Amino acid sequence: MSGIHPFRVLRAKPLWVANGVVTGALALLFTVFYVGANIDPVNHLTKLPVGLVNADKGAAVGGKQVNLGAQITNSIKKSTAGGDKIDWKSMDEKEMKEELGKGKLYGALVVPADFTSSTTALTRTAPTGTPARPTLMVLTNQSAGSLGSGLARTATTQAAENASHQVGKELTAQTGAQHAKLPAAARVLLADPAAVTVEDGHPLGSHSGLGMTAFYYALTLVVVGMLSANVISGQVDHTLGYTHNDMGPLRRHRPLIRVTRVQTLAISSTLMVGLSLLMGTLVTVGAVGIMGMAASHLPLLWLYSVCAIAVSGIGALTLLAVFGTPGMLVVTLVFIGMAVPTAGATTPIEALPGFYRFLAEFEPLRQITGGVRSILYYDAQADAGLTRGWVMMAAGLMAAALFGFGVTGWYDRRGLHRIPAATEPEKAAALA
Repeated sequence: MSGIHPFRVLRAKPLWVANGVVTGALALLFTVFYVGANIDPVNHLTKLPVGLVNADKGAAVGGKQVNLGAQITNSIKKSTAGGDKIDWKSMDEKEMKEELGKGKLYGALVVPADFTSSTTALTRTAPTGTPARPTLMVLTNQSAGSLGSGLARTATTQAAENASHQVGKELTAQTGAQHAKLPAAARVLLADPAAVTVEDGHPLGSHSGLGMTAFYYALTLVVVGMLSANVISGQVDHTLGYTHNDMGPLRRHRPLIRVTRVQTLAISSTLMVGLSLLMGTLVTVGAVGIMGMAASHLPLLWLYSVCAIAVSGIGALTLLAVFGTPGMLVVTLVFIGMAVPTAGATTPIEALPGFYRFLAEFEPLRQITGGVRSILYYDAQADAGLTRGWVMMAAGLMAAALFGFGVTGWYDRRGLHRIPAATEPEKAAALA
């Protein structure tokens, strides 16, 4: 017994400095990643993909064929009012529906087939008549993310309203002297002829969390893999006799089994793969069977869940094996701190600052979310994020294996064993 009171350790400056540096860095980094990524999505918005469809068939006006839809769509594409915030993609209705159904568009603006005919009819309507107001259709896509869909809706609605006012100026000019003879309501209608309607371009089921279930399901897979890696790492160390196992007031310690760092990582990874079958099954059953999440392709969803947990878990085990005790902080930053803001679910990738868009290219949560979103919302289409999800998981697993076994193998070759030679039980006993 040293006779020193335990609380005197609070006087030790290194204790305060070491913990202050680590906890302070953690607080600052989480603030930067979470708040910094979402603080100003509108001004960071760059090339948000939005469909632009001209289905207008045109009409003969004064012996000349006129297509107001073409004028509107060309004007929107050439307009510099929004800078490069929106990437207007001209396409037909079929292509637009396919792109919405793959999550590649956040919304669309559609000029219907009868737009020119119904618009020009306003100038021919008798003063006592009731004109049929032409429409411009704004389509949203919550499955691609509610914030991204909202940004697209704002942009398309504004573009549609501006187009209506521009067409109104042309109609007013065409009526000439007759304009003053029209009723006040008709003159107002001519000034702003088009009604803007908003519809969901890719409706989801009632148990789809307004397009957020894919993100939360993917986040569950990553967190389960990450936390289970911490549990498995600790239990493997206890079973091999390298650490104590405290259960409340009880402490158990097993006999030491000598093992290399590479062997320890291999044992932990094998255990992770086996237990991922259980965890993936329970996550799928819990989300779909118990909580009633809308889902199809259940066998594929189960397989994807198992693989995502396994890959996330092995990645976390690798960081724990390489960095030791600080590894859990690194794991938390990689799988949670940097991952959630760059997943493209709460804030679209196109609305993130450049640094976060760079992180999104390889952060695991974004890749896993894309695959889950494809399975849940887009009929498991390969080019809707599923192929990327599989490929990036395979790449992540390979990178983890090369990094983990490469570094731990180097540790072993350098003699950096977990129990240094001077403290091995046999030699310690001999010295006693």
